[in-house]
Amino acid sequence: MILIDPPTWPGHGRLWSHLVSDLSYDELHAFARLLGVPERGFERDHYDVPERLYTQAVELGAVPVRSREIVARLSAAGLRRPKHR
Repeated sequence: MILIDPPTWPGHGRLWSHLVSDLSYDELHAFARLLGVPERGFERDHYDVPERLYTQAVELGAVPVRSREIVARLSAAGLRRPKHR
């Protein structure tokens, strides 16, 4: 399933959402292509999606969830790739 959190993450003068799949990276990459998000938007385990694409992502089938659920679902699916410190 494709999930998206609210566009509340600031960066580069705009707000961003995180787009993830709790099934596979293949599903995630295919959805991002459909949405028109470039591959450079992929970061470890998610795509950064600008606020202007949030509604379109939901219309295409992404399920809106809270940011905490994104992390929980990625972890449960074994797809979480945290930043190394």
